[in-house]
Amino acid sequence: MNIKEIEPTTQKNIHDNIFEEDLGIVVDDLVNLIFREVNEGKEEFVRKRHVLEYIKNHNINLQEIYNWLLNNQNDSNSIYLLGYFNHYEIKTNLDKKRAFELYAKAASLENNLAKFSLAYMYEDGEGGCKDHDKAFELTKKLAEDGHSGGINLLGYCYYNGIGTNIDTQKAFKLYQKAASLGNPKSQYNLALMYEAGIFENNNNKAFELCKKSAEGGYSGGINLLAYYYNFGIGTKVDIEKAFELYQEAANLGNCDAQNNLAFLYERGNGVEKDINQAIYWYKKSAKQGSSIAQNKLIELLAED
Repeated sequence: MNIKEIEPTTQKNIHDNIFEEDLGIVVDDLVNLIFREVNEGKEEFVRKRHVLEYIKNHNINLQEIYNWLLNNQNDSNSIYLLGYFNHYEIKTNLDKKRAFELYAKAASLENNLAKFSLAYMYEDGEGGCKDHDKAFELTKKLAEDGHSGGINLLGYCYYNGIGTNIDTQKAFKLYQKAASLGNPKSQYNLALMYEAGIFENNNNKAFELCKKSAEGGYSGGINLLAYYYNFGIGTKVDIEKAFELYQEAANLGNCDAQNNLAFLYERGNGVEKDINQAIYWYKKSAKQGSSIAQNKLIELLAED
């Protein structure tokens, strides 16, 4: 009779098993965090920062979680997160094609966050596959499931004719629905429509919606609210308030706000004129690809 030798249980075995379970929980937490922030209208750069902060605050080694993801591609969340790491250069080189493939695999397993990311990639061609029809279909499913981010994105598709005919009335209704669910990006989009007079010209409504968007932490909403204070749209002109809000949005990484803040410093509008500060903020924006900032830098540096 052969007696199978039983491997003795050691402290290391116990630690490794707990560690494996913990990382599985961490992966789920990170995916839930990203998904929640997509529906809250948080921008990509904000979401990435929060992902890295979560990992740091939980004393997790990036290399360890990356290795774990490579060796545990057995559920949609771990598949998605490995794609996310490839997409945003977290512990690996930028590889949008690989990210696209992993998002597609996770989406085929009905991962809703993967459907969002895949829809965005189909929309702008990231990963080498531009397909507006597929972007629209994925977005429509997300909207039908009641996700405010999906409802907002579907409104965006109708507004811009992505995978469907332009239908500003449908876009308006979808933005209204997502805004009522508290989506800051929809509140921002709706504010722009009220300001532009699409269906109804109402600067007061535009201001109130924009204020809600800003309170929701959306940097685009904060920048727009600053613009409304700057030029008295739906409210009284308040340059000091505009400056504070531009600064807040600029610090969040919003390149439009960085340009606006730089312009105030350049002209001495609402703040003491400071060309060095203007150059500082134009440089921040230029690094994000703003042609306005790049041209301004050429102009200001030539004057020096």
